[in-house]
Amino acid sequence: MSALILIVEDEKDLLMTLDYNIERDGFRTRTASTGAEAIEQAFVEPIPDLVLLDLMLPDMSGTEVCRKLRADERTKDVPVMMVTAKGEEIDRVVGFEVGADDYVVKPFSLRELLLRVRAVLRRARTGEESEDEITFGRLRIDTPGHHVWVDEEEVKLTALEFRLLTTFHARRGRVQTREMLLSDVWGYQAEVTTRTVDTHVKRLREKLGEAGQYIETVRGVGYRFRARPDEVDE
Repeated sequence: MSALILIVEDEKDLLMTLDYNIERDGFRTRTASTGAEAIEQAFVEPIPDLVLLDLMLPDMSGTEVCRKLRADERTKDVPVMMVTAKGEEIDRVVGFEVGADDYVVKPFSLRELLLRVRAVLRRARTGEESEDEITFGRLRIDTPGHHVWVDEEEVKLTALEFRLLTTFHARRGRVQTREMLLSDVWGYQAEVTTRTVDTHVKRLREKLGEAGQYIETVRGVGYRFRARPDEVDE
């Protein structure tokens, strides 16, 4: 069955345009025009496979909607793509920090939007297919459950931080440039600056505490996840 996309947009004409084109591209759709309606529709079975979320809604901000979705067990792993006229880097950073998986700035082409929808859905499906529990020194990662522990204490990560961590671990011992991370973690190379990668790596290290030392900065190149946990000086 095709993926179900919840479209949240308060501009009626744009909502109708998105609804029509996304359905024409083979997806099922559900729509909402306020934050409250978006939250209500997100919890209706079947749960959406992706939420396309406008940031500027009449009753609450899209970031608040995203926080509520991430806080609920039913929707905490549902990919969220934010759509907004706010294109400043700080706006993108805030969006990613509250758990967005992608950030699309208006005006955008429908073709680009649909390509990015498919990229986010593809990444989500790839994550669900993994059944491994990873142990690396003080770090333990439950991939299908989307849980991370450091010294048996659970660490709460956003969906994007979790994907960044698992990408680092899968490529441990190998240097990852910022451009590679933009392409493989974010799913595209445009619209997000390398400074945003640095911001996310910094926040991930802080959340991991002592285990953050497993992520090494390679000056002038990018980052490397240690090949072995004993490479870190305790």
